[in-house]
Amino acid sequence: MEETKKPIKAIFVNGSPRKRWNTARVLESAMEGAREAGAECELVHLYDIQFQGCKSCFACKVKNSKTNGVCALRDDLRPVLERCRKADVIVLGSPIYYSYPTGLLRAFMERLCFPVGTYMYDENGKHICLRDRVIPTAMIFTMNCPEDYMKQIGYLPILEENTKVMADIFGYSETLYVCNTYQFADYSRYDFNLFSEEDKRHHRDEHFDIDLANARALGARLVAKCPE
Repeated sequence: MEETKKPIKAIFVNGSPRKRWNTARVLESAMEGAREAGAECELVHLYDIQFQGCKSCFACKVKNSKTNGVCALRDDLRPVLERCRKADVIVLGSPIYYSYPTGLLRAFMERLCFPVGTYMYDENGKHICLRDRVIPTAMIFTMNCPEDYMKQIGYLPILEENTKVMADIFGYSETLYVCNTYQFADYSRYDFNLFSEEDKRHHRDEHFDIDLANARALGARLVAKCPE
């Protein structure tokens, strides 16, 4: 009798307070690519969930811990973390506020990553993590500043630290940057002279579809990297 193949499960986490703007749309495009590659997909909006970051209880580090790589805190985030523990693909998305992902995404990463990582290394000096396989992951960062300015002000080394953590904990990660985003639906309502709304609109019209296509390809690529 032929064995039924287990479906690939992919979780996409929106660390933006907005559900229908740049970050959410890019995540949804990545989901489309993952679905087309055969994955079952779920989108989680962090701002819909009441939770806090790591409380340093260290329950996940106690000898013979029974947490099984999931944060021991029992709050509204716990079911999401349990589903992430079983997921085959994890994608985190966030706008950049003052050089960093949103505070809520960072709080989520603390709760997601710390219980899977350990304070242990094997005989070859490799970090031991509580996972039985490589889980392809990605970070999607959207931001108001143009790509050249992002590099000029030093965002890359800061943001890539997040990707490095995900790669260490889950075995693989990559980053997608979406720069010079169109920030407001109606620019006439807001005070600004740092940039031109016309230039922003022009960049969106020329480049955002490319960003969405890149995200779609990312979703498909991560599913393809899942172990057989």
